[in-house]
Amino acid sequence: MELLNLLLRNVLRHKLRSLLTVLGVGVAVLAFALLRTVVTAWYAGVEASAANRLITRHAVSFVFPLPLAYRDRIAKTPGVDKVTFAIWFSGVYIDKNQFFARLAVDSETFFDVYSEFLIERDQFEAFKRERNATIIGIDIAKRYNLKLGDIMSVEGDVFPGKWEFVVRGIYQPRDQSTDPATMMFHYKYVDERVRQEMPHRAGDVGWYIVRIHDPNNSAAISEAIDRLFANSRAETKTETERAFQQSFLSAASAVITAMDIMSFLIIGIILLVVANTMVMSARERTHEYAVLKALGFSGSQVLFLVAGESLILSILGSALGLSVTLPAVDGFQAALPKGWFPVFYLKPETIVFGCAAGLLVGLVAAVVPTRRILTTRIVDGLRHVG
Repeated sequence: MELLNLLLRNVLRHKLRSLLTVLGVGVAVLAFALLRTVVTAWYAGVEASAANRLITRHAVSFVFPLPLAYRDRIAKTPGVDKVTFAIWFSGVYIDKNQFFARLAVDSETFFDVYSEFLIERDQFEAFKRERNATIIGIDIAKRYNLKLGDIMSVEGDVFPGKWEFVVRGIYQPRDQSTDPATMMFHYKYVDERVRQEMPHRAGDVGWYIVRIHDPNNSAAISEAIDRLFANSRAETKTETERAFQQSFLSAASAVITAMDIMSFLIIGIILLVVANTMVMSARERTHEYAVLKALGFSGSQVLFLVAGESLILSILGSALGLSVTLPAVDGFQAALPKGWFPVFYLKPETIVFGCAAGLLVGLVAAVVPTRRILTTRIVDGLRHVG
């Protein structure tokens, strides 16, 4: 008990220095958690990818369409369970700063393939009955205070003109990795109008989503699908959904990698902050530790005093940083333009890593001062003037 009291007195001896150390660690832990959360948000689409889904797109670029006639041929490929498709509608809702995915989809099959979009059956039936109906994510409904029966007016750009959609369904994401901010409506409704106003674009889709029986056969099935359309006017490239999502990140891979590296460099900054404090404390108390050793204190007891002080400072700092991380993440998301990160949340792994880093830093920061104290002869320590 006396040893514990001595430890607490050492922590509080220089209150300002201890407070600044705790604050420094807290800020560093907060920065680490925010950076890790941003990196997680970048990879959210990849993490949400299903192993049994393939994406078939135009071989040249995702922006080029594919014929609707490809659907039946893909569906007959051995190993294919179900085929659906979608087209990127784009458009402007309210103003150009309001971004979220707007897709024209095959309403008969899309929600079977994407089972992570949870919608009540009566809402889904109402959606299928109305040609200009739409299903939106819960995040869109909350963001714009929309409810069933409301009208969403979208000014088209890829598909020019004014489009009005009736909200007939609001889906819930199955888990945190599912995008809660997507707007989906009937492909047939869009195609009917395209046939009248832009007949040269009629019957085109953006990409196909292929659900397969066995994910282990994804490479063979992808190759079989692409062979179907080899040397055609619209050759295809089929890949796993994960690879498809990763291709969108390739342009920003350098930035993401830099943020990833920086988040772990922050752990080194935490170590320097705590280590600096502990070295200063050990140098100032060299005479005191020599007295303790002269009185018979063992090396393990001295280690307890030094490492204990280091652990207390690092743990308090980590706790402070993590305690403000959740509101900081919410504030950071609110400050970003809407739609930048549809999936943005603090992963439990980030919290666990922050706690583990606090413990590890506390122990490592005590190594140098402890070694110095234990290797200093008692007579040299007693002569030391701090």
